[in-house]
Amino acid sequence: MDLVYSHVCGLDVHKKSVVACIITPEGKEIRTFSTMTDDLIALKEFIKSKGCSVVAMESTGSYWKPIYNLLELESIKILLVNAKHIKNVPGRKTDVKDAEWISKSLTTWPFARQLCARS
Repeated sequence: MDLVYSHVCGLDVHKKSVVACIITPEGKEIRTFSTMTDDLIALKEFIKSKGCSVVAMESTGSYWKPIYNLLELESIKILLVNAKHIKNVPGRKTDVKDAEWISKSLTTWPFARQLCARS
């Protein structure tokens, strides 16, 4: 398969935490952030510092919205993935594995569409 994106970030978003998995040609890095404002800003800076051109995350409840809004201001391409589709992939049982699977998916194929319209 052709490389789609070389610097990607997959986010597994929850009420109190966000797991970020960034994959670049230099390797993979995984970090967990709280959902407090200062930590979300640190997440945004982490993503920018790694040169990520695209971020994908589960559209879990409304927890994704503050992250989307922050990243949108930075002109980073954001893809929202239906959480139901993520849960149907066998073998992944942890937040870290979910974030890793999302980011790995971006390196080999594009998500068919953004699953969320701005409202």
